[in-house]
Amino acid sequence: MISRDVWLRDGRTVRVYDTGHGAVDTLTVLWHHGSPQTGAPLEPLLAAAAKRHIRLISYGRPSYGGSSPNVGRNVASAAEDVAQITDSLGVSRLAVMGASGGGPHALACAALLPDRVTAAVCLAGIAPLTEDFDWFDGMASADALLAAIVGRDERERFAAIEEFDPNSFVEADWTALAGPWSSLGDDVGVANEAGPDGLIDDDVALASPWGFDPSEITVPVLLVQGGKDHVVPPTHADWLLRRCADAELWLRPNDGHVSVLNACPVAMDWLRENSKL
Repeated sequence: MISRDVWLRDGRTVRVYDTGHGAVDTLTVLWHHGSPQTGAPLEPLLAAAAKRHIRLISYGRPSYGGSSPNVGRNVASAAEDVAQITDSLGVSRLAVMGASGGGPHALACAALLPDRVTAAVCLAGIAPLTEDFDWFDGMASADALLAAIVGRDERERFAAIEEFDPNSFVEADWTALAGPWSSLGDDVGVANEAGPDGLIDDDVALASPWGFDPSEITVPVLLVQGGKDHVVPPTHADWLLRRCADAELWLRPNDGHVSVLNACPVAMDWLRENSKL
C-alpha cells in the first residue's frame, strides 16, 4: 500500500492510497469513503480486492485524513478531484465504489467522467434532496441534515452539540463493528479526532444541489441497500433505482447501515463483470 499527497491544480492536496499496479487486465477500483472517515482503505476492502487481483485506490475527501479543505464544495466536485488523482497515477479507466456519504460521490464520478468510469457501486447512499418522497422518513436522527439544509454556519453550530444516536444502528451493525468491520470504527475515531469540518462539508454538499442529476449516468450502477437502515432508509435506494438509466438494486432485508458493507466482496465481483476495460 502506497500513501502520498497529490497536488491539485487549485493548490489543494489530497491524501491518496494505492495498492499499486497489476497486470494489464487488472481492474482498478476507486473507493469513496463514508462520513466521517479518513480515506485510508479498510482491512475488509483490502482483503477483498487482493483476493480478486483488483487495484484499489482511495483518497480522503477535502478536510479528511490530511486532505486540504474545500469549503463550499458540492458532490460533483469529487469528479474533478478524481480526474486529477487518476491522471497522477496513470489510470485511464476505473470503476468506482462508495458507501454512505461516499456513495453520492461515486455516482458523481459515474455521471461526470463517463470516458473514465466503467461502472459504479453505491452502498447505503443517500439520494439528492427531493420532494418526490419523504426524504427524512425512516431516519433515526435527521438533525444534522436539517441543519445542513439551512447552511454551513448552522451545520457548524450543530456540530458543537452533536451526539451519535445509537438507534441509528441495528444489531447487525453492532455485530459488524465488533467483528469484520472493526477497522471502520477505529477509522471513524481517527477522523473525529481531526475535527468536524469534513463531515460538516459532506452534509452541506449532500443536502444542497449536487451539481449533477443521477439520470445523467450512463454506465451500469449497482445499488446495495440494507432493509433495516435507519441512517439512509431504503426509499433513497428506490428513488435512485428509478432515476438511473442502467441500475439494479440488491436489497438486503436484514442489514443496517454498516452490516450492508458485508456485500462489498460480491459487489467487486459485480464490478468486474460489468466493467469493460
